[in-house]
Amino acid sequence: MRLEGKRLKNFIAAGVLGMFAFSFPLTAHANVKRIHDPKVEAKSIQREENRIPTLREQVEKVVIAPVKEAFKVDVPENVSVKPTVSVSDTSIIGTPIATQKQCVKYLLRNNPNPNLPVSAEQIVAYYYEEGRREGIRPDVAFCQALKETGFFRYGGDVVPEQNNYCGLGTTGGGVKGEYFATPQIGVRAHIQHLLAYSSTRRPTTPVVDPRYSLVRQAYGSRTLGTWQDLNGRWAVPGNYYGQEILSMFRDILVQ
Repeated sequence: MRLEGKRLKNFIAAGVLGMFAFSFPLTAHANVKRIHDPKVEAKSIQREENRIPTLREQVEKVVIAPVKEAFKVDVPENVSVKPTVSVSDTSIIGTPIATQKQCVKYLLRNNPNPNLPVSAEQIVAYYYEEGRREGIRPDVAFCQALKETGFFRYGGDVVPEQNNYCGLGTTGGGVKGEYFATPQIGVRAHIQHLLAYSSTRRPTTPVVDPRYSLVRQAYGSRTLGTWQDLNGRWAVPGNYYGQEILSMFRDILVQ
């Protein structure tokens, strides 16, 4: 009986191996046909399109993906910059937290008719374009422009035609400072001047800030890290200069 049982087991095992050997070429051939036969491939694609998404896929599409998009950090493409993730972060270098739409709304709420040759949306877009390129926080830089120009009302030494949004070259007493050909060049000069203070890295675009080299020569390997560090340097005496800029930035977020 033991011998018969052993023969039976061997017979079953041989049968299973035979079935596997017989089916393997068919399976392999079917795989090849699935790859190379256009008709079969089209049917496979059609079945995939008609397939009902799994619960995991539905959650990813409806819940997870929108959350990822909402919290996506906007990192500059050309330079390595640590993302700004906290409203309490006072660094000059970083990424925006406020949106362009929020910046426009804040400007127009405080001055419905800014004295600009371009729209409010366009001037904000320039700050985001130039700021992101150099790794300077564009939303806070825009607030500095609002402070310097009185929400683009002017009224001081600088006049609107200068496209000078940060008081570059002004020393008071009627000295108007620098002139720039276009609003975007004026914004670029502003961003480059902030970069001169905050980094030893040269701008990614040709220098248009006439005072960039002066700052770099004066500071050498030293840099300023925060907006408060501009107190008494960008503006004299400049008490609470950086704090006031940051206060405006936070107002943008809570308006």
